[in-house]
Amino acid sequence: MKKISLLLMAIGASFMLQSCELVEGIFKAGMWWAFFLVALVVIGLFWLLRRK
Repeated sequence: MKKISLLLMAIGASFMLQSCELVEGIFKAGMWWAFFLVALVVIGLFWLLRRK
């Protein structure tokens, strides 16, 4: 019985670690998109201000 519960815990831990890596990847991608969009907005504002 102990071997089965240990096996189930190991399998559960491996699924949890993979999901954490997935969430980490999503947040990293979101962070880079946020930097890109902020830079795009700042460049757009400077372009509009210099245009006048």
